[in-house]
Amino acid sequence: MSIEQIISNKVTEAVKALYGIDADEKMIQIQKTKKEFEGHFTLVVFPLLRAAKKKPQDVATEIGEWLISNCKEIICRYNAVQGFLNLVISSDIWLKTLQAIVSDDNYGTQADRHKLMMVEYSSPNTNKPLHLGHVRNNLLGYAIAQIEAANGWKVVKTNIVNDRGIHICKSMLAWLKFGNGETPESSGKKGDHLIGDYYVLFDKEYKKQIKELTEGGMDEETAKKEAPLIKEAQQMLLRWEQGDKEVRDLWAKMNSWVYAGFDETYKQMGVSFDKIYYESNTYLEGKKEVERGLREGLFYKREDGSVWADLTKDGLDEKLLLRQDGTSVYMTQDIGTAKLRYEDYPIDKMVYVVGNEQEYHFKVLSILLDRLGFRFGKDLVHFSYGMVELPNGKMKSREGTVVDADDLMEVMIQDARQISKDKVNTLPDITKEEANEIARKVGLGALKYFILKVDPRKTMLFNPEESIDFNGNTGPFIQYTYARIQSVLRKAGNIKSELTNITLKDKEIELIQRLTEYPQVIRQAGEDFSPALIANYCYALASDFNSFYHDFSILGEDDMNVRTFRLVLCKSIARTLCHAFKLLGIEMPERM
Repeated sequence: MSIEQIISNKVTEAVKALYGIDADEKMIQIQKTKKEFEGHFTLVVFPLLRAAKKKPQDVATEIGEWLISNCKEIICRYNAVQGFLNLVISSDIWLKTLQAIVSDDNYGTQADRHKLMMVEYSSPNTNKPLHLGHVRNNLLGYAIAQIEAANGWKVVKTNIVNDRGIHICKSMLAWLKFGNGETPESSGKKGDHLIGDYYVLFDKEYKKQIKELTEGGMDEETAKKEAPLIKEAQQMLLRWEQGDKEVRDLWAKMNSWVYAGFDETYKQMGVSFDKIYYESNTYLEGKKEVERGLREGLFYKREDGSVWADLTKDGLDEKLLLRQDGTSVYMTQDIGTAKLRYEDYPIDKMVYVVGNEQEYHFKVLSILLDRLGFRFGKDLVHFSYGMVELPNGKMKSREGTVVDADDLMEVMIQDARQISKDKVNTLPDITKEEANEIARKVGLGALKYFILKVDPRKTMLFNPEESIDFNGNTGPFIQYTYARIQSVLRKAGNIKSELTNITLKDKEIELIQRLTEYPQVIRQAGEDFSPALIANYCYALASDFNSFYHDFSILGEDDMNVRTFRLVLCKSIARTLCHAFKLLGIEMPERM
């Protein structure tokens, strides 16, 4: 039982004894005491005034006196400030609390809910490599899955690969026309990078054709439709859907190059999946459901043969589900994917980690699934996050102006390696392999933390230089704090776990109190789908520790009881930081 819960129970007893009130949870409000006042926890008295029929100061004082008289082993002092009762908790309780934290191997995690949550993230297209926007998506999705697992959910991490469609055909067609048989082996490029180059090349050549047509007198919109390249790409898509062997073989070969490239990127990024779905396998299921909906009068067909859903009664508009040539759209594919997932798993909650530009799409998907009779339709969760922008604006894949995920991760690792070289070498015995491993953990930690510390629903500006600073709210600052603690613990050798009664300093109590907040931070992060809460808790805990480390001796402390306590406290802080960073998908270096 937490200290807050103990206090809440005692206050409930006090209110009953003093005023004859059976107070409910809403009436007993306990919060952390503000720094300008003495105390650790504060009771907000105002909800009790109507029943007590007394002034705020009188109620606060009377409850304070009752607590001192009836539970002085917990509360040693109090002060009443207007409608707030500030309570000072005894050192003995804080020591027992730390002992309980140390003894709990699963501290912070929640009991098994016996429910399954599926979290979808990544969702790459096989016509280009992963870029900075995908990095935020993958890091958020993986962290959310880890956090929800810590909150007792059984989590299935899933990915839907967009491996078919007109955009895929554009890369295929460009490779056929301009590739001269180039392969990842012959070019020395990762497969996803190679295919991405041809996607950019298609757009470049397509724009040339549009320009030629408009210079010949055609309006731009017509030129976009009549350009030979786009017509060939559309014809290739139709051949793909008809099962043309030549097109399918080329598609399979080029996709295999991309998948090999994706696997390298995911491994470096430190994210993984339990189940991968492919749109080439799910779109037909979606078409079947749309055709069923058409037969049942849920959808309608226009004169050109295209199939639509009328959502005007739901406050939306009309949505295309099948094109006039019978080919499917993203919405059709998502319907099929959802159906297959619920057949594969007993899903209690489905979470889609997709950018906020797709909010309308998921509103429509929810309505359509519900209309088709799938019980899960109304309950799907679109975790809508903001875009990542650069100092010079948004990224555009077609124009080749994206920040490539592989390049970004490598630059971050190189920056960490260079910073290490520029600093005084405090690890003279370090090997080249260990130095490289530390650089990898610090560089990727800087990238991940910088992205995850931001409220995920906000658009963010990515600044690589700011992210790798060893001061302030950064990943390397927290990693260095952890490594510093590990250095202290290594020098200390064996540490006794028994804590004897000592009088604690304010900063020591602040650290224990910060540790007690960790389970609630995990719960709130799970409820809000917000890794930022975990990240910023880590920064607060690391900052508190560094302030304590600056002011107090640990290994040099003469009183062995105090020394033991401080070492146990250090160990608990390090363990909590490491656990929290693991939830964020960030590795901790043991030395820096």
